[in-house]
Amino acid sequence: MKIVRALAPLLLACAVLGAACAPGAAHAGASGSSRFCDRAQPLTAAEQDRLLRFAGVLREELAGGGDGVALVSRSGLDLSRFGIRYSHAALAWRSEEGMWSARQLYYACDESRPRIFDQGLAGFAMGTDDPKVGYLSIVRLPPEAVLALRPALLDRPRVQNMLAAQYSANAYAYGTRYQNCNQWVMEMLAAGWGDLPDGGDLRERAQDWLRGQGYAPRPVDVDSRLLMLASYFVPLVHLSDHPQQDVAQMKLRVSLPSTIETFVRARFPASERVELCHDARRIVVRRGWTPITDGCKPEQGDRVVPLD
Repeated sequence: MKIVRALAPLLLACAVLGAACAPGAAHAGASGSSRFCDRAQPLTAAEQDRLLRFAGVLREELAGGGDGVALVSRSGLDLSRFGIRYSHAALAWRSEEGMWSARQLYYACDESRPRIFDQGLAGFAMGTDDPKVGYLSIVRLPPEAVLALRPALLDRPRVQNMLAAQYSANAYAYGTRYQNCNQWVMEMLAAGWGDLPDGGDLRERAQDWLRGQGYAPRPVDVDSRLLMLASYFVPLVHLSDHPQQDVAQMKLRVSLPSTIETFVRARFPASERVELCHDARRIVVRRGWTPITDGCKPEQGDRVVPLD
């Protein structure tokens, strides 16, 4: 079991929200998936302060965007082995009172099922797996994109009908048996931008619309047969929804924040990206589509917020 637990983070393409599964919420009789929900170590006071200040910069950047909906992503589980920085995406929205929340799919550990959760920005920023260094990405949408998306995002029946009954961290991008957090975001974008009315087949229609728009996530190259076998033991990871050819080639087509951003940028070229990172000494803010260097190293033109 120790081997399985060590392998599990490498397969989990969508980070489970620690804030949504409070310590002690998953009891001994719950599904085995609960063991993957809890943070390994509690945050220290210094780590909490750093992440709260990081969330404060996120809040400032969202407030400066102005249009009321943005795509936000965060680094969570360490997927650098696969060349993946961001694991978890959500749709941030501003209430009429001016408060920002991140609307997202999360796995409810105590219920062993996915739920839709509105989380404050501090909680969203604290969902990272490594409090020593973290990354956040904001994609600000142009007004026409927000105008079409916001009604769908705030339509509770449509939001719930877009939610699958079963969760899989590595859900196939064009399957309806399972869903992960990033796939829910993609399908919500389809509901809004495709002007899809509510209904029991909403997910199927959303995926049909995405196919029609050419959405094709780049396959994740799973470079180890042992990692593929781990899916038999990790309760939040499944392969049965993936095409057999993809499984045989160990290339899984999964929705990730990077694939969502690529789709958004192609559909709305006026979208603007802001990336934030922090280490123990500073927060770096970069505007534009060029990613920050690994290690949170600022370059000319970046904004730097000292944490010392």
